[in-house]
Amino acid sequence: MEELNDLEKLKKESEEYLNGWKRAKADLINYQKDEEKRAGEFVKIANAALILDLIPAFDSFDLAGATMEKGSAAEKGFLMIKSQLLEGVKKYGLEKIKIVPGAPFDPLSHESVGEIESSYPSGSIAEEVNSGYTLNSKVLRPAKVRLARSNRE
Repeated sequence: MEELNDLEKLKKESEEYLNGWKRAKADLINYQKDEEKRAGEFVKIANAALILDLIPAFDSFDLAGATMEKGSAAEKGFLMIKSQLLEGVKKYGLEKIKIVPGAPFDPLSHESVGEIESSYPSGSIAEEVNSGYTLNSKVLRPAKVRLARSNRE
């Protein structure tokens, strides 16, 4: 009888140890997943800083491209380099904010830098001044736009 009690105690004790080991293993797996997630977020933040530093170069490409003779070899080469750079950073989540003249102004992704007379509805986007960009669906830099002012006012 006493041996049966000892066996039951040992069985319960081994189950406790096994359950404790299972909990510790699950905690370790969860910890590893959390660390992977944190490391991924760190990489995204590091990428954001680098890409933010590259955006003025994209603006310079736009300005220089506007002054080149249309269809020239220089313009074609220039546009090819710009395209390659943009494709390279696109892999890391960079997207240009698309601007459609006449679309409503969105203060979350657009920054108004003035108004111009336009046939578009008053307060809507009339033209893009500077490109805006998102990184992994978060606005990195808002697009600078001029808003329409109705020529009937």
